[in-house]
Amino acid sequence: MTASHRPGPSDHPAPAGSLDSTAQLMTRITAQLSSQLGHLAPGGLRRRPRPRSLSHPAARRPPTLVAVAHGSRDPEALRTVTALVDRVRALRPDLPVRLGHVELNHPLLADTLAALHGEAVLVPLLLGRGYHIKRDLPDAAAAAPHLSVRVAAPLGPHPLLAEALHARLAEAGWTPGWTPGEAPGGLSAAGVVLAAAGSRDRDSAADTARTAALLSARLGGVPVLPGYASGTGPTVAEAVRALTGRGRGRIAVASYFAAPGRFATQCAAAAPGIAAAPLGDHAAVARLVVHRYEEALASAPMSHPAVTVGV
Repeated sequence: MTASHRPGPSDHPAPAGSLDSTAQLMTRITAQLSSQLGHLAPGGLRRRPRPRSLSHPAARRPPTLVAVAHGSRDPEALRTVTALVDRVRALRPDLPVRLGHVELNHPLLADTLAALHGEAVLVPLLLGRGYHIKRDLPDAAAAAPHLSVRVAAPLGPHPLLAEALHARLAEAGWTPGWTPGEAPGGLSAAGVVLAAAGSRDRDSAADTARTAALLSARLGGVPVLPGYASGTGPTVAEAVRALTGRGRGRIAVASYFAAPGRFATQCAAAAPGIAAAPLGDHAAVARLVVHRYEEALASAPMSHPAVTVGV
């Protein structure tokens, strides 16, 4: 007689599907726990989310700095403004920096703006308020409706330009030093003509006069008179005669031009002695370009397609 067999759990295996479901459930639970633990720092505190890197595609790109030069047929002009733009890039490697010209040189400002998107700040490499600042640049900004654009103030007047002008005079060999027969310091004999392009705009003339005053203060009180290559003001030759009439025998010409060109050459030819080089890519000018950019950004939100700042 054989013993009777009582059925047990092993005699009725569970369907394969229920085992698979249990394994999948355990896998999901384990994954969720691992995910939650990954957000915890040692000690059980929740980790702070990592800040996005500036290189992250979603990070906000700063507005493009567009340096706007006048343009010249002199090949040295393009080389000079390109060197200045390179200095600006070196000062602010985080900024996209582009160059555009009002006329005569490529890239033209209109082409530079057409290739951009988002926001831009036009920083004129111009030295005072005049037609280009008041009309040409705002018109160029308005002709780029795909951009939000600000037009910064012109470079001048500003103490950084007086610093650069002084440096260019010194490079040319000018000094307010004295020689036998002159008063100590030579102030009774030295004089400077600030040679500028000239304009019929009164604001432009006022800006040049202000720069002349800043340069005079920088030189310790040496008289500085504006002289113009065009417009209604006195010419460089007339300014030289005016200083001579005041008893100034050693007269130098400071070149108040952003880059070499016809006017700068014309004014240098009228110098009775030392003629300094244009402002060019002097480090103080590069710092001023960045300052005008930052000043424009701080002035107002970029809510209008074209905003002119400081004019």
